[in-house]
Formats: sequence, C-alpha cells, structure tokens
Amino acid sequence: MDPLEGEASISVEYEPVSVKEVLVEMKDTAELLIDLSYSAVLHRNADLAQEVLRLEERMDVLELRARMSLMMAVRNPTDAEQLAPVLGIVAAADDISDAAGDIAKIVLEEMGLPDAMRAALPEAAETLVRGVVDPGSEYADRTLEDIDLESETGVRVIALRRGDKWLLNPGPTTTVMATDVALLRGPDPAIGAVCETLTGDVYETPDIDDPAIEDLERAVDTIVHMKNLSELAVDLAYSSVLFDSAALAEEVRNLEIEVDALQSRFEAWTLRAAAEASDPVVLRGLIRLGVCTEVISDAAIDISEGVLRDIAVHPVVQLAVQESDEIITRVEIDPESDLDGTAITAGVPDTESTMSVIAIRRPGEGWLLVADSDGELRGGDILISKGTRTAASAFEELAQRAHTD
Repeated sequence: MDPLEGEASISVEYEPVSVKEVLVEMKDTAELLIDLSYSAVLHRNADLAQEVLRLEERMDVLELRARMSLMMAVRNPTDAEQLAPVLGIVAAADDISDAAGDIAKIVLEEMGLPDAMRAALPEAAETLVRGVVDPGSEYADRTLEDIDLESETGVRVIALRRGDKWLLNPGPTTTVMATDVALLRGPDPAIGAVCETLTGDVYETPDIDDPAIEDLERAVDTIVHMKNLSELAVDLAYSSVLFDSAALAEEVRNLEIEVDALQSRFEAWTLRAAAEASDPVVLRGLIRLGVCTEVISDAAIDISEGVLRDIAVHPVVQLAVQESDEIITRVEIDPESDLDGTAITAGVPDTESTMSVIAIRRPGEGWLLVADSDGELRGGDILISKGTRTAASAFEELAQRAHTD
C-alpha cells in the first residue's frame, strides 16, 4: 500500500496549540519543500519526490490547525485587521507546498524533463540526497554534535523523518536513529561518501547527456534563474515581516516582477526548442516547472502583503520568524561610500564585515545572484545580505559613510 494513501482523509479537530509554533513549522516546511522538490527533479529521484508529497500532506494539516487557531483568536475588528495578513501567510505557505507537490509529480508521473535541466541545476544549488540510516552505520544512535558531520565534511543533516514524525532543522543534541529517513545537503564531492556511510549503499551520480539545442539551453538557464529568484523572494518576504520592513517587502515585489518577465521569455524559448527536439513531449515537465516556480514567487508577495499595505505586523508572526540570529537585510550603496568599488568574491565583500551578499539589484541590469561569482560593488547597488544583527549594523554604516581624508 502507498504510504500516502488515505492521509488526505485524516480528521483534523481543533485543539489548543501555539499559533507561533504552527507558523514556525509551516515556514520551515515550506522552505524544505522548495529544496526537496527541485532536488527530486534534478536527480529524477522518486524517493525524494515521495518525501515531498508526505510533507505536502503535513502542510495541509498545519494549515487547517493554523486557520482554526486564528479564528478562535479573533474577538473584535482590531483583531481581524491584525490577523488578516497572518491568514495570508498561512495560505502562501500552503501555495508553496502545493507548487512543490506539483514539481514532485513531474518525476512521479514521468512527465518528462530534458537532460539539459540536470546539467544546469548543479551550478545553482548544493546537492540534496535522501537516505535511510542503516542500523550498522557509524552515525546510528549518535547525536549530530558527536558525529560533527558538518565540520568534518561540509554536509548538513537538514531534516529527519522518524515514521510519521518530522524533525526539521535538527540541532546538535538531535540523535540520528537507525531507520530514520535523513535528508542531507552539501558539496557534491563529499556527499557521496557521507551517504554511503549513512546508508551502507553505493552512491551513484547519474550520467548526463546534454543535447545541443540553443533555445533549450536558454530556457533551462532561465528556469534556474527563476528558481533562485523565487527562493530569494520567499526569504525576503519572511524577513520583511520580521522587521516590519516596507523596503524589504518592496524588493519582494521587484523580484516577483522580474520572475514574471523571465516566465514570458522562458515560455517563448521552450516553444522554440520544441521545434528542434526529437521528442517535444519531454518538455512537458519543463513547462510545469516554470508554472510552479512562478507560483512560489507569487506566494512570497502574499507573505509580505500586510507589510506592503502598512498593516501592523502581529507579534505572533514576528516571534515565529525570529528563530535565528542570522538575518537578511537590504542596503543601498551610496556613491563614494566605503563599499563603492569594493571587490566581492563568492558573495563575500573585501571588508572587515562578516555580512555575505546574496543578491544585488543593479539599476539598468536587474538582479544579480552573487553567491558563486566574483565582481565589484558599485554606488547605487541595492544589496541583499545575510549575517548577524551586529554585522548588519556595521555593514549599513559602510554603505552610507563617505570616504574621508
């Protein structure tokens, strides 16, 4: 029997739960779903795709519980005004979940996807794999702190599934148990050996046959860029809510406009590629991927809608997204400031600041994702950066302070 069969009909009754905890789990689940679904497509991995559908079912339950709790919390018009954007955040997370499920079905329903897609995606993301912990593995029945996997190999355990229970964002004290389903993410050269140690099975990297169809390559490059921008939009949307930042919310809107423009070009190149493809049917999955990626971008707008409409962010939402000391900020570089002309390597600017630049919006050029590229910062650039609160404050000063003799 399919492990997912019958889950959609499970009865969900109201029970007193923390809205904050439900929102935290929905946020973490949505972000994991994006990672899992694209990785399932990249590797044509049915096991990963099945995990996406399991998480999608979990998200449906979380959405119902969140809606029930929010309805119980409304007592007057003021509550309704403050909690209406929270319902939007709940719905947006569910939209992301549904889109991820549709992406997973590209694999499960064998809709077809060109090999060029698999050739391009490794440049866009770390490798994510799924493995079942073998009872004889040296990792079994040990805490993540004891294994020290990330320090030794760069590979991270991003989630564990123990039966029907999900452990998202496992910490140092989390114990890896035999038969756990582990989701690992890390650099391709290291992840194979870790996966073999974890599961006892040989890790195989699929061979890729990349057909030389120029329009198809353009379409694939575009969908990869759309994917990265959509993920960035979701990150920025949650950050705009955390800081009640209209500036960050406006960047979410800018990203959504960019993704819409890319979607139009992507469709045109895909249709042109169909004329040259030996079997145009294999492009069905690519078309589905484009539609779902655009849905994720739209969901980011819904998350930040309350901020865009200048509705005060409800404290429970800020608490829900304030789980990490690492934050995302928006900084505009003043001409002749200390950052103007600064070299940047793999997203790290040549400064004493520990902030990492993940994207630049450059007037006249659009969005540049810089995590894996080198370049130079310019006056007028809008930087989206990640780091600690202390580092963010110092970084903003560098962007605004003019040079002095």
